[in-house]
Amino acid sequence: MVNEEVLKAVFPLLDGIDLASCMIVCKQWRDVAQDDYFWKCVCARRWPSICKRPSPPTVTYYKLYQTFYKRQNRRILLPPRLSFDDLEFFIDIWSEDKLIFSEVVPGPVLQNGMKIPPLGITDLFGYHLDGPEYKMTIPVEPRFTVTWSQTVSVSVLVGRKDSNRVACIINKSKFEYIDRTAHRAHAFEYLDFSPDYPFTSGIRAWISLRFLEDGNEGVLDVFGIEMDFCDATNSKEEVLWLLDMLDWK
Repeated sequence: MVNEEVLKAVFPLLDGIDLASCMIVCKQWRDVAQDDYFWKCVCARRWPSICKRPSPPTVTYYKLYQTFYKRQNRRILLPPRLSFDDLEFFIDIWSEDKLIFSEVVPGPVLQNGMKIPPLGITDLFGYHLDGPEYKMTIPVEPRFTVTWSQTVSVSVLVGRKDSNRVACIINKSKFEYIDRTAHRAHAFEYLDFSPDYPFTSGIRAWISLRFLEDGNEGVLDVFGIEMDFCDATNSKEEVLWLLDMLDWK
């Protein structure tokens, strides 16, 4: 058996996970490792100020460590109250003051996305489609072109067929950043949430034009429109919960 004095010299140097592992080696190690002095050493490295008190704020420092060092498991969302079948999206795009795209897109169409990229697109677009973020993409048929020397802007409203209410996602935001490597031009706007969610803010809706270069300098051949909320969502269920929290009128 290991000399108890050796254990008492080593245990104060261990982190919490290693010290907890020592408690299951054998009865001798468990009895020594239960000394709250060792757990105070662990807590002092993690929360130094709390150990300045003459006694722990909980029953023991071991209990303090157990309470606040537990890993938070990802919460499983309840089924959303909305579905894409309940929704339709109103997308309007202008070049200067000229309306160049105006469509009502059913929720299921936006949800299904664009599975097959057009000919001539790089492998990067396919990689982008297979990424972990949840994106909603529709093909543009017929395609349209935009000249980047002009101001191009977009508005997106979403309607609920179950209640005939409407919320704003993007309101005349400009496509101010173009990423030719990824064949994307971006616009965004911060979402307006219902007063029922006063502490929810800072989440952006992103909308992108997916394009090919048409051979003319500064002219983009738009083949798709993409929307995401990747500041906050990575799944269909998270998107639906986010939309449900909007300020519906």
